[in-house]
Amino acid sequence: MPLVPGYHGDRQEADFLAAEAARIGFPLLIKASAGGGGKGMKIVRDAGEFDSQLASAKREALASFGDDHVLIERYLTKPRHIEVQVFFDTQGNGVYLYERDCSIQRRHQKVVEEAPAPGMSAERRAAMGNAAVEAARAVGYVGAGTVEFIAEGDDFFFMEMNTRLQVEHPVTEAITQQDLVEWQIRVAEGHPLPLTQATIPLIGHAVEVRLYAEDPLKEFLPQVGRLSNVRFGDGDGVRIDTGVRSGDSISIYYDPMIAKIIAYGPDRATATQRLIAALNASVLTGVTTNRAFLTRILSHPAFAAADLDTGFIERYRDVLLPAPVPAPDKVLGLATLAAMLRSSEEATAARRHTQDPFSPWALTTGWRLNRDAWNDITLQDGEQVQTLRAHYRGAGFEIDLPSGTVPARGTLTPLPEGGAQLTATLGGESLSALVFDAPEGLWLHVEGTTYRFTLIDPRRAADTGPAQGGRLRAPMPGKIIGISVAVGDVVEAGAVLMLVEAMKMEHAIRAPKAGKISAIAFAVGDLVDDGVDLLTLEAEEVPA
Repeated sequence: MPLVPGYHGDRQEADFLAAEAARIGFPLLIKASAGGGGKGMKIVRDAGEFDSQLASAKREALASFGDDHVLIERYLTKPRHIEVQVFFDTQGNGVYLYERDCSIQRRHQKVVEEAPAPGMSAERRAAMGNAAVEAARAVGYVGAGTVEFIAEGDDFFFMEMNTRLQVEHPVTEAITQQDLVEWQIRVAEGHPLPLTQATIPLIGHAVEVRLYAEDPLKEFLPQVGRLSNVRFGDGDGVRIDTGVRSGDSISIYYDPMIAKIIAYGPDRATATQRLIAALNASVLTGVTTNRAFLTRILSHPAFAAADLDTGFIERYRDVLLPAPVPAPDKVLGLATLAAMLRSSEEATAARRHTQDPFSPWALTTGWRLNRDAWNDITLQDGEQVQTLRAHYRGAGFEIDLPSGTVPARGTLTPLPEGGAQLTATLGGESLSALVFDAPEGLWLHVEGTTYRFTLIDPRRAADTGPAQGGRLRAPMPGKIIGISVAVGDVVEAGAVLMLVEAMKMEHAIRAPKAGKISAIAFAVGDLVDDGVDLLTLEAEEVPA
């Protein structure tokens, strides 16, 4: 098997590994020997960061796999990640069920998987497939397994073998029209493989994405919380693999993957469009997800052209991870209308209990003495706060939007599965949206995009924010695994102050500005909740 140049031995002394790294050359990759899924994997650009990255990789490896052994390999600069599905029975028969391209990754974890690999020639497919089968045969393997390769130019190199049926197996099932779980059961019962290599079909194309509870705009920081509403889009050729439903919680104890969404079609373009449609129709409220990020990947011209490698996300970062854009006026209008309709519903319900239902104070039309009837709705959309004025006009409203005043009418229809359907006319345009309650606000799903609004009470003091007043807060629940400063230390902006482990990944708490550490609230080993104050940083000029 061709291997990427590196060190794959048992010696783990830091000095020895540093010497091996110098021999291999930079950039290089440190990988957990017992691992996978990107945990315990670090890119080292130069010798100066080797020691710290080695220590971090070993900590993650120990936390994830109970084994801190690592290996070191040359880091290829523009590789594709291609893996081959193999299967062996107890009679020694072995086959490969073609390959999957898993090149689009974040934090060394796969984001998009597709089969077969775009642009793969029959000769290359046979070479990689046969190499994978022979590797499994050499160790007497039985059952489902995946042999992973990294390919660059005309070369391909063995990376590792996953001795299980992987997350990506549905795309292989789609193009071969085989049930691989059934294959596993048959092999476990001692039966021979149901097909030979020559009889395994290869039909159409399939694409899969991993839907995660994470914030792509915050370096894919995992999110925790309650999934208040979960609805997945469907359609021809669409398959949903999930283990969650509305009301379930995403905790710190497990990987935050919500679902695998798979689409199959007669060709790559059809499968991709079906997957985009399923994502646009999926609604998830309660936690931030990567749904919109996945849609941007699948819609990118480079993806359509199959220009794939492991640097895809970083190369197109500006397009895939754009700065937040304020909600457009029509969405602000819909959110304001939804809030007003909800308020009217509450007023109508309260009116039933009044002793004088004919009193003007019991009306639900916004009546005011000697002035126009209106309400101000203050919405927070991310960092932006907008106040919209809604004037009562008979059976509807006029809403003052940033672009001007528009008439608005609508109805809220409760849905059996939760939330409500908003059917509206805004400025003469017919619109619809799904509306869901959120703590102190609402979620709105409009034309494939989900917006979260907080309803601001102007009488209530504003939140100080995660780093206001010099307090640095925990981004999520976790465990303190490292503190690199002490009270009284003067630090520069960007310096790592503390390491928090959550979901078996390390998250660095960095100084947002230069200053002096005036307080540290926790010690190494302490468990912390989301949003608690970790350190206090007082502004101070760093001496030149």
